[in-house]
Amino acid sequence: MTTSAPPGRRAAVLGSPIAHSLSPALHNAAYTALGLVDWRYDRFEVDEAGLAGFVAGLGPEWVGLSLTMPLKRVVLDVADTVSPGAAAIGAGNTLVFTDGGSTVHNTDVTGIAESLRAAGAGAGRAVILGAGGTAQAALAGLHDLEVDGIDVLVRDASRSGDLQATAARLGTEARVHAVLGDPVAAATVLDGAAVVVSTLPAGVADVLAGARWRPGTVLLDAVYAPWPTALAAGAAAAGATIVSGLEMLLQQAVAQVELMTGRPGPEPAMREALEAAVLARS
Repeated sequence: MTTSAPPGRRAAVLGSPIAHSLSPALHNAAYTALGLVDWRYDRFEVDEAGLAGFVAGLGPEWVGLSLTMPLKRVVLDVADTVSPGAAAIGAGNTLVFTDGGSTVHNTDVTGIAESLRAAGAGAGRAVILGAGGTAQAALAGLHDLEVDGIDVLVRDASRSGDLQATAARLGTEARVHAVLGDPVAAATVLDGAAVVVSTLPAGVADVLAGARWRPGTVLLDAVYAPWPTALAAGAAAAGATIVSGLEMLLQQAVAQVELMTGRPGPEPAMREALEAAVLARS
């Protein structure tokens, strides 16, 4: 009598839009490097209204999901358990399934903090562009780096309530400036910042490319396609240190792999796969 092999394990990234995502290249490379031959990682177009139904329809072979916009806040309502880190931030990007149910985590914080630390960011005033779920993670990452004050640039201050709540839970302060509609006023707040993290969608921050960037400022732009962004190119021309959203993507994915597999994410193999995927698109 023979028995059938156990079913393969599955994971995926969800979001809307999602076709651009490089996460499958990262995670599948990790599975290969770890010898997890029966594991597979895909991508699915899922919006906020569809998340609960998608999760409810998953079988026991599923180990986890990566969540990108616009799902980073709503996933907290879908998960059975919210990790302390995700609860403090008010957003998550990783849903892990175990026999005990689902738990949501936030590895964006790790991705942001590790990327900035490697670029030499630390002391000094920081500026965040945007107030969405990634901005909430950026706030936590900058708090971990112990920067000297955090300014947040938004278009509409009335939509920054979730970010302000994150700041309160972390015991820090986020000074919100509704100036993104005024490039001159926004550039004034940017002037002299030691660290800048842009969480804005592609193209939205282009008007700040000509701001008075200073040599030594570290800019992390969460956008990685197209690259370089106008913002990154403008800051680089002025001597700023640029951190691509690809580095943030890599570091948060390394942490996700460990959460989903229980084994350290193989960073060298994942970095090689990411570089190959980017090259193939260029």
